[in-house]
Amino acid sequence: MSDETPKEKFRTEEFTVNGDKLVSKIKDLLHEGNIRRVIIKNDDGKVLIDIPLTFGVVGALLAPQLAAIGALAALVTQCTIVVEKEVK
Repeated sequence: MSDETPKEKFRTEEFTVNGDKLVSKIKDLLHEGNIRRVIIKNDDGKVLIDIPLTFGVVGALLAPQLAAIGALAALVTQCTIVVEKEVK
């Protein structure tokens, strides 16, 4: 029996979306599950918002973040969503 703990492995995916599609894309990604972190960057690659997510965070707990993303979407024309997913 080994004393080693299994290492958590993650992968990232990037999506480029228009500002008007930002909130709907985030919601779609969250419904997929196994998301650990969502990072939104502007055209220049500057991080605008970084949301760490924990397992089981759904519904009302995400409402403030989605409201902030909605406000951000009104300010950007195009952005990149970087999603960190857990690999099982």
